[in-house]
Amino acid sequence: MRISRRAFAAAAVLAAVLPLSACSGDSDSDSGSSDASGKVEGKITFQTWNLQANFKDYFNGVIADFRKKYPGTEVKWVDRPAEGYADKISADAAGGTLPDVVNVSPDLVAPLAKAGLALDLDKAAAEYRKEYLPGAWQSHQIPGLQGTYAFPWYLNTGPLFYNKRLFNDAGLDAAKPPRTYDEVFADGLAMARKSNGKIATFANVPTIEDFGRYGVEPMNKSGDGFAFNDAKGVELLTRYKELYDAKALDPQALTATPESAGHKFLTESVSMNPGSALDLANFKKQAPTLYKNIGITDQITSTGKANMYVMGVMVNSRTKQKPAAVAFAHFVTDATRQMEFAKKVAIFPSTAGSLDDPYFTKEDGTDDTRVRIAAAKSLKTAVNYTPVLFSEQMKTALRNEVAKALQGKQSPKEALDNAVKACDQLLKQS
Repeated sequence: MRISRRAFAAAAVLAAVLPLSACSGDSDSDSGSSDASGKVEGKITFQTWNLQANFKDYFNGVIADFRKKYPGTEVKWVDRPAEGYADKISADAAGGTLPDVVNVSPDLVAPLAKAGLALDLDKAAAEYRKEYLPGAWQSHQIPGLQGTYAFPWYLNTGPLFYNKRLFNDAGLDAAKPPRTYDEVFADGLAMARKSNGKIATFANVPTIEDFGRYGVEPMNKSGDGFAFNDAKGVELLTRYKELYDAKALDPQALTATPESAGHKFLTESVSMNPGSALDLANFKKQAPTLYKNIGITDQITSTGKANMYVMGVMVNSRTKQKPAAVAFAHFVTDATRQMEFAKKVAIFPSTAGSLDDPYFTKEDGTDDTRVRIAAAKSLKTAVNYTPVLFSEQMKTALRNEVAKALQGKQSPKEALDNAVKACDQLLKQS
């Protein structure tokens, strides 16, 4: 039940940052200070992640407005492609060429913070904390470190889409989609039986965020080890094994990507798939028959809190222009700029009160607006279930062990024990 990071629209699927050794950035004599007071002036470099192609005018406007507010400043904007973005950040960090202000996600900022290259905003910009949703601000906090290491920027989440026709064909009530895990697993098994295994409910295996939504605590309380192999984690994987055995989980789920899972839903071979308002336009254009039968319901969760994805804007702790860098990072992510950006692409602001704007609350009868309103409501209490320290290598380790359990090569308990062991080892190496 995973929401593809395609839902970010402008940002590609996140890659892993290569572990950073104890690297030293720009040899600024003030690099150890968190003091960002002083006159906002000077030249800084701002790096974004695959945004220039579609939002050039927007960012040029933001930069122009910033320079009007702070005469004597200059902002050089650089945009990096999605492919290799994490590697580029890692190389810049190691080489001392990291830009002053950098577009990051929580998993990208973690190694930078550990290396002392991300400015602690709880010290340098604490006065701005109240401007953001608590969950968004906390998303760039790193277990084992004190502080917050990036301004929260845009958020995303989404509902669960389902195919009403497939539900009706299976004798299920399409007007009453599953709202609990018990219901979704029961409906999945019923649909598989009715279709003789031809129609699956999902096309992807459980990920770390699914364990979080199920109520599993991914990490221990001290933040130095993983804990998703507890009784509740084993229970979830056992239930997925039941789906897999009954062909209620697509046979290709073991190797599926979010994109391939979305294609399965698009071609009506699976009945449910997470997504966002962006997907509705795609359904309408590419699969009008599916679009006519689209049902929209809330994410399934045992915690009462939806999952969210969050992007951030980090300030390089070694910048020679701390006042200007902090001011610009805040300017890009303030309520005014975030609202403007949210109306250009299907993302959501992380600033407190912005989700109460009529744009996110007033119905107009369209499905797009319905999805936007539902997502905005859930984001007020949403959390990022993917631990900041959970790297791409760890995701692969979990996926590999889950696949073995689903195939019957090991028990769900053995699979999760092995996954935790592998992830803990990777954590020690980071």
